Amino acid sequence: MRIATWNINSVRLRIDIVLRLLDELKPDVLCLQEIKCLNDQFPASALAAAGYPHIAVAGMKSYNGVAIISRLPIEAHEVTHWCGREDCRHVAATLPGGLEIHNLYVPAGGDIPDPAVNDKFKHKLQFLDEMTAWWPAARPGDRKMVLVGDLNVAPLEHDVWSHKQLLNVVSHTPVEVERLVALQASIGWVDAIRKFVPEDQKLYTWWSYRARDWALSNKGRRLDHVWVTPPLAGALTGHGVVREARGWEPKPSDHVPVWADIAI
Repeated sequence: MRIATWNINSVRLRIDIVLRLLDELKPDVLCLQEIKCLNDQFPASALAAAGYPHIAVAGMKSYNGVAIISRLPIEAHEVTHWCGREDCRHVAATLPGGLEIHNLYVPAGGDIPDPAVNDKFKHKLQFLDEMTAWWPAARPGDRKMVLVGDLNVAPLEHDVWSHKQLLNVVSHTPVEVERLVALQASIGWVDAIRKFVPEDQKLYTWWSYRARDWALSNKGRRLDHVWVTPPLAGALTGHGVVREARGWEPKPSDHVPVWADIAI
């Protein structure tokens, strides 16, 4: 099974490159973040025509929103809200055989890494803390689960273009990394992509729109992740980051797709 994740930054605006990815990568499941549309506005018919008729969506107007699209039947799905807000950041789907896929969009956190003066950063930390407490209570680590999405934290030194220069930049600050490490440890999540790519190798999934030439400057960060529970760690058989998608026209996302193959 090939499972891919992509922060698409408006699915309706970028449906052409979503269809291109489905054609070229042929994932069994694609999880999208920041779909930025209501459920009834989601381009389900175009995706069904491409061979992905099974869809679980948690959408909202103009902001956030997550969706799981699948070749395989979705036997059940649920939407979970965090921090007392219904802002559509977590949708889960159960596939045949009981495999659970959780698609997450963690808050970005704004620009100032201080929860005392930045409510967006405070929200991000609270979101990560709530999830860390929720998993052991709601979903034990002995279940076959996959967690994917834009987690908006680049935890490792070589997940960013400059560890030293980004230590005080939101997405790579020590307090965020500490929270993400705690979340990963909550039920023993395994970082699927770093299982294949050593931690001393640079690995990015996001390049800012602000860069005049993103490819030349290559100032990236790894914000998009694929994790699996321990029962699936030995079943990982492949991975990839579709770096070239950062330049796909007519309107690229600032994130690129990430995928993992799992022998189910």
